[in-house]
Amino acid sequence: MNFAIPRQDNTELLLYVWKIIDLPYIHLDDLLYKISYELFLFPPERATTFIKTLLKENLLIEDENGMISLSTTLNKRLLLWQADRKNTVLGNIKSVKKRRLLTTKIENDEKSSFSLILKSFSDKNTLNRAVNISDKDFDVQELDNEKGMIKSSVAGSKENSYYIEIDLKKKLLKHNCHDFETRRSKNKQFCKHLVRLFLLLKEKNEQSAEFFLKELAKDVEEWEFSP
Repeated sequence: MNFAIPRQDNTELLLYVWKIIDLPYIHLDDLLYKISYELFLFPPERATTFIKTLLKENLLIEDENGMISLSTTLNKRLLLWQADRKNTVLGNIKSVKKRRLLTTKIENDEKSSFSLILKSFSDKNTLNRAVNISDKDFDVQELDNEKGMIKSSVAGSKENSYYIEIDLKKKLLKHNCHDFETRRSKNKQFCKHLVRLFLLLKEKNEQSAEFFLKELAKDVEEWEFSP
């Protein structure tokens, strides 16, 4: 959710406030208090001027009891945003449940090559952390069995994304998250990003995912795991 404060646009700033308030009506005095003392957007004098401007522009409606509500047009926009937000949240919950079921299946699977090899490169805690990474965080640029190459980026906790590169011919696995650089690479183990990448690849192309895992495991001591 993007909650950057749109101070330069009264309409967008009002919607920003109302998304937080999340009420159909609010008393004028309470709105003033929230803007000034809870959200710290403006001091009381400027908050009063801001509200008067919104009323004058018919972006806010005040009834005879001093209760304030959004205009019909803005209320429609708010309802659309809420519906979209609800769908996004439900979709994320569904995705996490699906991934957790997959993780449980892998943890208990003692037969399939994919599960056995993936577990040899990770642990239960890493698997559980991996499922919290969304599919949308990944951008797989290359997945080529013949070239023996995987290239992908994954969103990081900060603005910059991480890269992942697996080259079977060079026997090189490159990744630059802090956990991999400082801990996992030394022991030739996967961090949560690498585990999540292979779970994602399994969903998209199980044959390729298993192929790369097998090649990695075959001569793992000859491989270079590096940032």
